[in-house]
Amino acid sequence: MAEPAFHRYETREALAEALAAGVAAVLAGAIATEGEARLAVSGGSTPKLFFEKLSGAEIDWHEVTVTLVDERWVPEENARSNAAMLRRHLLTGRAAAAHFVPFYEPSDMPEEVLDTLNDRFHRIGRNFDAVILGMGNDGHTASWFPHAPGLAGCLDPNTDDAVAIVHPLDQDEARVTLTFPMIADARFLAIHIEGEEKLKTLEAARAAGAVEAMPVRAVFGAARPGPLDVFWAP
Repeated sequence: MAEPAFHRYETREALAEALAAGVAAVLAGAIATEGEARLAVSGGSTPKLFFEKLSGAEIDWHEVTVTLVDERWVPEENARSNAAMLRRHLLTGRAAAAHFVPFYEPSDMPEEVLDTLNDRFHRIGRNFDAVILGMGNDGHTASWFPHAPGLAGCLDPNTDDAVAIVHPLDQDEARVTLTFPMIADARFLAIHIEGEEKLKTLEAARAAGAVEAMPVRAVFGAARPGPLDVFWAP
């Protein structure tokens, strides 16, 4: 298991500024060489400051496609929608010009529209230029929850599916998530975590153990052209 590149910052503000600058540089480079850029980000509260810094980046946002790593199966009107949070904190200012690709479709269960979602994300085209992951204290990342029904489909390195459905054991909502190949093949792949408890979880995930118990281990063990980057602040 290759060692990740660990970036430690004294404050969360400094982390957000550094991560935003790094991601903006990756996106600008992709636009310069490919004419477009692809970015996938995580929901939750941790990345909000990073999003706000990134939204002001002076890049050609018209050429950027933005999506989420995962989403709860709720409409944007729901307070728990990651898409709604993204619109408030990232897709504003200069970044409002980006093209956003959502997961949610009006349907009771994601299984009813899985083919639609797979087609949608396959049409994004080539690999993501940047994927920014979070990590829970249970060792999940994206919606790869420990021992959850659907986890095997998420982690299959040979799957042709871009999207998988997960039903976390302790949650009422279904989740939709990018699969392992969609995430692991990103040009720039980073985990953004904050606080001492997350640092302890990271150390536990780096130790030997079952991937099903701490699915973030799949990312640490992925064969990649470059290093996995970890950004942390207290």
